Amino acid sequence: MQHSSTSQWALLTSQRRQLLLASLCCGTVGLGWYLLPHPLVAVAAGLLPALAIFTLRTPFVLVLGFVIFSFFRIHEVFPQLYPLRIPQLLAMGTLASLAWNLFNGQIRAFWSRELSAFALFFSLVALGVLFATNRPEALANWSGTYVKIGIMAIAIAWLARGPREFRLTANVIVLVGMVVGLVALSNKIQGIGLVEGSRVTIGRDIGSMLGDPNDLALVMLFPASFSLAMVLTPGTGTAKKIYGALGFMVVLAAIIATQSRGGLLGIASVIGVFAYRRIRSKSLLMLIGSAALALLFIVAGVSDRASGGAHEEGVDESAMGRLHAWGAAWRMALDHPLTGVGIDNFLPNYFFYSDFWDGQNHAVHSTWFGVLAETGVLGFACFMLMVVLVVRMAAAAQKRLAQTYGGPESRHAYLLAQATFAGLISFMVSGTFLTMGFTWPLYILIGLAVAVDRYSRGLSAVARSDESPR
Repeated sequence: MQHSSTSQWALLTSQRRQLLLASLCCGTVGLGWYLLPHPLVAVAAGLLPALAIFTLRTPFVLVLGFVIFSFFRIHEVFPQLYPLRIPQLLAMGTLASLAWNLFNGQIRAFWSRELSAFALFFSLVALGVLFATNRPEALANWSGTYVKIGIMAIAIAWLARGPREFRLTANVIVLVGMVVGLVALSNKIQGIGLVEGSRVTIGRDIGSMLGDPNDLALVMLFPASFSLAMVLTPGTGTAKKIYGALGFMVVLAAIIATQSRGGLLGIASVIGVFAYRRIRSKSLLMLIGSAALALLFIVAGVSDRASGGAHEEGVDESAMGRLHAWGAAWRMALDHPLTGVGIDNFLPNYFFYSDFWDGQNHAVHSTWFGVLAETGVLGFACFMLMVVLVVRMAAAAQKRLAQTYGGPESRHAYLLAQATFAGLISFMVSGTFLTMGFTWPLYILIGLAVAVDRYSRGLSAVARSDESPR
């Protein structure tokens, strides 16, 4: 009798809560419609519950959308989307969904040695903000960009839990890479926003990050490894192979159109990673690779570039300019060995540390020297440790999945593992000429590498369990 009474009270309490919630929702909609008497308010109110459910139930779609918009700058590729503030909306939805799913146990947080290395480097960058030579500049970059990168890297690691997320990631990255690449090629054909008369950009007139051909090449490098993995992974269907091949051709053409040395080295390294596993004769591989790289430079017309033609702060086209910038980075690190000059503080310090002044500041155009200058010797050592740990983990996951390769579950994971490993190698090679220490690519790859490694360990454990005698 007491149990029945308790159940009735719980039901009554639940009904009261539902009635209160419904009344609050109706009151909010009514107030909104009163303050803004427009028919679209009613439509938006009707869609709001469905959007709320979608937000809470699909956190990975939101985080992937945020990464795509933030990294590929879709709202700058298509400026019509800019007023909609899509990245901000996706960021709020991602954080809300991640917090809710962690709270109710739908997502299990975990940690790893690689994430610890990332957390240590992230902490050193944050500490460097306090001691930066230009604190407002460092704080603006750290709070406006790097914090988001750090949160989303961990979110990717926790939310990419299986084949469905792996497949979606590869498909979307290839698609968006194709879209951005086609816009770049269209600009090249129409002569829109060209640097030095030949180097393609996107959104240069609105101050987009893609307005620098080197940064555009960096963005195009990311989908290159996913496209090629889609083509070369055994077992993928014909339609998907064609899809990947089209994506790779578009991305390759766009990188060639940027005439970026770092971009060309990056795409060559992506091809080299996949070729290394498929060509037995390494001497033949080196010969083919050297010839292919030389051909890429000739086709891109790098030797015909006007050296220093842009004459803009932050755009360094001269090889000698790079050497001067790298020397300045070295001196910054020696002067600030523990904290560096601070994130995004290389340019403001260039004048004081360069041994050659031509009237303009120059970007460092090197991931390694950029990290060295802006985080110091300590930060650089931690950064290198993080990169080495992640590359080793990605290689081990790829090998593990190759041994357990079979059905569609391992196929999608193996595709992503190959793309992640090739992307990391490309990052290390192209980082010689591209500044990527505090931008999205490395940290997206870290998140994906951790997720694939965790999944591959699970598959390997299941395989060992099946093989063990009973």
